[in-house]
Amino acid sequence: ILTGFILSSLVSFLLIPHFIRLLERFRFGKQIREEGLIGKALEFAQLHQYKTGTPTMGGFIIIFTTLVIIILSVIGHTLEWRIGTLDLHLSHSLWSRAETYLPIFTLVSVGLIGMADDYLNIREIGRTKGLSARVKMILLILFASIAAWWFYDKLGYTSLDIPFFGTIGVSWLYIPIFILVIVGTANSVNITDGLDGLAGGLLLFNYILYSFISYQHGLFLLSTLCMVISGALVSFLWFNIKPAKFYMGDLGSLSLGATLAVIAMMTNTLFVLLITGSIFFFETISVILQLGSKKLRNGKKIFRIAPFHHHLEAIG
Repeated sequence: ILTGFILSSLVSFLLIPHFIRLLERFRFGKQIREEGLIGKALEFAQLHQYKTGTPTMGGFIIIFTTLVIIILSVIGHTLEWRIGTLDLHLSHSLWSRAETYLPIFTLVSVGLIGMADDYLNIREIGRTKGLSARVKMILLILFASIAAWWFYDKLGYTSLDIPFFGTIGVSWLYIPIFILVIVGTANSVNITDGLDGLAGGLLLFNYILYSFISYQHGLFLLSTLCMVISGALVSFLWFNIKPAKFYMGDLGSLSLGATLAVIAMMTNTLFVLLITGSIFFFETISVILQLGSKKLRNGKKIFRIAPFHHHLEAIG
């Protein structure tokens, strides 16, 4: 588990400078959106204008590094290496149907949704410079619905562990709950991704914690996968803390948020996620309150800018 973390950190740390130069060469720089969910987001655009042109899609390197480590583990599983008198052989690879197929599939699939949004934003395609909130939501719900059906029908998940009450059977209600958790977490991480190091730092804490939780559940390969992602996040943060050399983008925030939620559902620790991810969810609530206030109070706002971290930024 620790080897996965260290190897992932080293591989991503060596790759990131080259990746940033590649993004700069192809002009994959961030474009600041002026269109808000309701009206114009002019104050936000003015506050973040300096970020225009900074390379984005940094989440790609996290996913790529994770896949590289998985491939290396598969190779290590099938080969035996001899270094001097030491025999090295991995008894299990990270490509495991029982433990890692679902998180890896989520990481890549939702990453493609984020990649499409980032690319459209970079090329300034579409009215909102990227996928509209409605299209993004439809795609996430479609993915989450397929995953929910798989958990319910194929894997037999029909209950939730609730603190102080134990395991509660929810039958078919597991499907809408699952969809809500996946879509809500993915969007919440995406909303939180707005200040240098914020989303990456919070994700790092969560993935390290879920490595411990997975270990406690006897899911040692899933625990290793969490630490591999954590290792890539450590290197990402080195280049993402202020002033950021590049940004995570929707490619990273959506995919890592959805994958975290899938791991929480696999370990049946939804209520742990509600605590450890509370900042993500509070950020989303701040957006909902802002939109509700604008609609019900003739455009009056609660915060200078939503989500809340931009409000704090705006007031200094």
